[in-house]
Amino acid sequence: MPAPMITHLLGAVPAPMLLLDAEGRIAAANPLATSLLGAWILRRNYVTVLRQPALLGRIEAAFARAEASEARFTQADQHGERVFRVTIRPTRQPTMGCDGVMLHFHDITHLREAEEMRRDFVANVSHELRTPLTAILGFIETLRGPARDDPAASDRFLTLMEDEARRMNRLVSDLLSLSRVEGQERMRPPGRVDASDILAGVVASLRHMAREAGSQLVLEGAEQPHFVTGDADQLRQVFLNLAENALKYGGAGHPVTLRIAEEQETGSLKGPVLRVDVSDRGDGIEPLHLPRLTERFYRIDTHRSRAMGGTGLGLAIVKHIVNRHRGRLRISSTPGQGSTFSVFLPKD
Repeated sequence: MPAPMITHLLGAVPAPMLLLDAEGRIAAANPLATSLLGAWILRRNYVTVLRQPALLGRIEAAFARAEASEARFTQADQHGERVFRVTIRPTRQPTMGCDGVMLHFHDITHLREAEEMRRDFVANVSHELRTPLTAILGFIETLRGPARDDPAASDRFLTLMEDEARRMNRLVSDLLSLSRVEGQERMRPPGRVDASDILAGVVASLRHMAREAGSQLVLEGAEQPHFVTGDADQLRQVFLNLAENALKYGGAGHPVTLRIAEEQETGSLKGPVLRVDVSDRGDGIEPLHLPRLTERFYRIDTHRSRAMGGTGLGLAIVKHIVNRHRGRLRISSTPGQGSTFSVFLPKD
């Protein structure tokens, strides 16, 4: 087959491909391959171009024994590291050797990233559970030993054990909730709900918590109904989580404001949207933390978060629920002045 026709065929393949001739030179490469490896690679020997021992060994086997195989190829650039699974196939299989080798590069970077996320997730969950379990085992050992006949110490340790058990229960509950909302993220909720009614319910359920914190919950703009397409329970979870966080971290004596309004969004959401702001007047958040707040188990102050009963999953759950509703979450904060968490939901 003429070289121009081979190049034309390779160009139709939506992945980088190389054709090596019998001498090991790159006889043809499609545009994706030259974009990945450089335009200079044509007519160069594959050893000079690829330079990764495991891959080179498999290519040598293909030339020597007409042996098909696969290998990994890693390419680093200004955007990070990309990983490819390279399929190696001899182009003809005569009795001895072959007259060329075809290389197909399949980008599996997303699979590696997913595997790294899974490992990190398992490690974080293990760490979060190990801490209270270690504490409970220590309390049990103390109750069986030095505190066996000390009622006051026993009562104190049992209280601490109860706190740690509740902490584990919150973590498991949040993990189950996160798993559930991730599974539903691509399913648009079919119901029609009144966001004003949901916010009024959130404020009513947090009155006691606000009094204990010496704060005040203020609801603005909910005098009239504001209907959106959504899941009432999940939206209640979103605003309850944001309001609870504002009360916990907004500082004693500072009010927390929930404000609802309709407006025209000019960003990625087109048309009329419903905007709900949850604002506090606390210490605020440093800009470097803002992009990572919705990551699983990310905490600005780990010790403070745990002491207040946080699991590090609340904002991750909020993000997935908002995504399910085709909405957007925007976080703005000024250190020393407070923070505002804004949820944008498309109107009916």
